[in-house]
Amino acid sequence: MEQGFGTDSVPPAGPIDKSKVLDVKPLRCLVPVFPSPNGMASGTTPQPSPFVCVPPSGPFPPGVSPFYPFLSPNESGRSAENQDGLGFGTPISPVPLNSFRTPTANGDTGPRRPGRPRASNGLAAEDDDSQNHSDQFGSGYSVHANDVEDTSTGKKRGRPRKTRLSQSGSGSGSGNPATPPIEVDIDPLLNQLLASFKLVEIDQVKKADGDKELAGRILLVYDLFRRRMTQIEERRGETPGSARRPDLKGANLLMTRGARTNQTKRIGNVPGVEVGDIFFFRMELCLVGLHAPSMAGIDYMSVRLTGDEEPIAVSIVSSGGYDDEGDDGDVLIYTGQGGVQRRDGQMFDQKLERGNLALEKSMHRGNEVRVIRGVLDVQNGGRGKIYMYDGLYRVQESWAEKSKLGNCSIFRYKLIRVPGQPEAFTLWKSVQQWREGTATRVGVILPDLTSGAESQPVCLVNDVDDEKGPAYFTYIPSLKYSKPFMKSNPSVGCQCLGGCQPGGTSCPCIQKNGGYLPFNPLGVLMSYKTLVHECGSACSCPPNCRNRISQAGPKARVEVFKTKNRGWGLRSWDPIRGGGFVCEYAGEVIEESRVGEFGNDGDDDYIFDATRMYEPLEAVRDYNDESKKVPYPLVISAKKGGNVARFMNHSCSPNVFWQLVVREINNETFYHVAFFAIRHIPPMQELTFDYGMVPPDKADRRRKKCLCGSLNCRGYFY
Repeated sequence: MEQGFGTDSVPPAGPIDKSKVLDVKPLRCLVPVFPSPNGMASGTTPQPSPFVCVPPSGPFPPGVSPFYPFLSPNESGRSAENQDGLGFGTPISPVPLNSFRTPTANGDTGPRRPGRPRASNGLAAEDDDSQNHSDQFGSGYSVHANDVEDTSTGKKRGRPRKTRLSQSGSGSGSGNPATPPIEVDIDPLLNQLLASFKLVEIDQVKKADGDKELAGRILLVYDLFRRRMTQIEERRGETPGSARRPDLKGANLLMTRGARTNQTKRIGNVPGVEVGDIFFFRMELCLVGLHAPSMAGIDYMSVRLTGDEEPIAVSIVSSGGYDDEGDDGDVLIYTGQGGVQRRDGQMFDQKLERGNLALEKSMHRGNEVRVIRGVLDVQNGGRGKIYMYDGLYRVQESWAEKSKLGNCSIFRYKLIRVPGQPEAFTLWKSVQQWREGTATRVGVILPDLTSGAESQPVCLVNDVDDEKGPAYFTYIPSLKYSKPFMKSNPSVGCQCLGGCQPGGTSCPCIQKNGGYLPFNPLGVLMSYKTLVHECGSACSCPPNCRNRISQAGPKARVEVFKTKNRGWGLRSWDPIRGGGFVCEYAGEVIEESRVGEFGNDGDDDYIFDATRMYEPLEAVRDYNDESKKVPYPLVISAKKGGNVARFMNHSCSPNVFWQLVVREINNETFYHVAFFAIRHIPPMQELTFDYGMVPPDKADRRRKKCLCGSLNCRGYFY
């Protein structure tokens, strides 16, 4: 039964049944209901009373009480007249309504976490791909997020607050007990990263127009911070309210702190971003100004030509959300935005507005448009996308046609790649054809120089000259010890039969790593320490345990190739994520005193010497003091026997770094050298690391001329 207090209805006598549904009518249909005088029943006919304006915080005349949310609990001195009300007493100063959430049974009135708008069925509403969703960075994460800085205006919304992640242990999958959740303040982690990479205060000129060095630092900090947040959240297990999107949260926090570049929209290439560069997250495109919208596929700017402003496109992302056709490496048939089928099944024609209009104007104007292609991340099981900057295109023609379903009209644009640019998507497709066997790799000398020792073949390629291969050596996939390092306290192996799991409090291997599992399921190193403890032969976990990443050999398919001026080198067919495992340095562990045996005749090219002094790479200056490299008495010779790591050349600006990994068995300790990517590495880019510097007491060693060609080249190496 419905009740109403409209202009023609009179409240019934007696108390009102508040459990019944009221017929809520528009405001214009209602008349004011004034408070009844003291002693009068609420259901009696109200007496005429003059309208009285009462401030929300009082003072209140007789018969008028403070109302929600302008009240506060008053446990110590509630008046008798308020005992039967909401249970609140003394009014407080007004606060914004959006600071409150609907009170629940347990009295929780905390702030509701930011997220996507809710649909009528209670599910998160789908984002409209035709709009710039720069305000959706906070989608899906819990905790007290800092406010968002709009990607188009650069203005901040709201005040920054401390950012915390709840953290708890979880024994999921390994029978380990869970620990109660604790809050981790991640602001100090971010502050230390920003200070280490000199990103606390970026010059306004650099924010508007950056360079390769600045863009690289920003992306590196974002990747390090995102990985660390992922590690913390993973330790939490399935605790409700976990941050499901550290990629969005990390970008939000960096933008709030002003750690971004190339904010000025422009036509053409973006400073610091090269054709062929890859990105694993859309937010990385925003941080370096390659493509500003976090969701929309078309980015555009307004220009004034004859008097009126009109939009022109500056970049597009083609990642499979629409019916794009892009198998041809130099031609892309791009579908306009909008007209997507809604949840209720309705379809709408695309309109010539916003991004669609910008592409149309760019066709007539003839300006260049940046194209970012999204391809499936095969190494992640096809569950994600890799975004590759494919260079500059021009819109050649446009037309309207019916969609494949035939129930709405869409716009189509044909874009042609500007000639003379480096290969990007075409190279990607060539590698795919080599793998599938539909095309032949030019210059192959040996299809597999490992003779089956690795899980994937490693081909030997020379398309530069007539050399038939490097000097003879025996391929061995792992490190050989004559005697291990000894330790005083015996080591205990784990009993994780199903593999070590994040947050396992009873797993000794995880506890040796500070309570965190050091790798994610893709083999990415989540944080940097002086030592990473892996499971050894005394552990009960299987070979595919996540804490045995460096023991399974290269995950990416690599090839040994002849360089133009630096001998033989190593590169990967597959893209490698920042922090991704590359390979181990295999060979024979030798005494440090034997290093001099190779110095006289210059045959120390295949020596890895951990006792050298290594310049502290910015990449390993993470959030803790353990990141700095320290010398270890480990020297490896790969002259007579080794693996693909022996072919990695030196660079003063490397894309790979080495990490000491230890495996313990009883009282014996075995150190291993594992290589990980510093940043995202595109396919067919040479893999290099810094060979380090000889200590002063060994400075008599012969220097070698460095040919790395980087801007930071020292001119020599040892």
